[in-house]
Amino acid sequence: MAQILSEVFYSFLISSSVGLLLVLIKTCYKSKCREVNVCCIKIVRDVEGEEKIDIEVRESPSPRAENNNNV
Repeated sequence: MAQILSEVFYSFLISSSVGLLLVLIKTCYKSKCREVNVCCIKIVRDVEGEEKIDIEVRESPSPRAENNNNV
């Protein structure tokens, strides 16, 4: 019984960690900070370019929507 409980625990721990990591990455992408310094890593982003790309993606129809309109 203890082995089954530990397998469930580790499965939950790994899936929760992956979910937390994905949410953190999504939040970091949505924040429009120009520079980020973590320990000895420095990240400089082109925020204006990313905003333009995001707007273009929202305005352009998806290929799936175009296929549904042609059918």
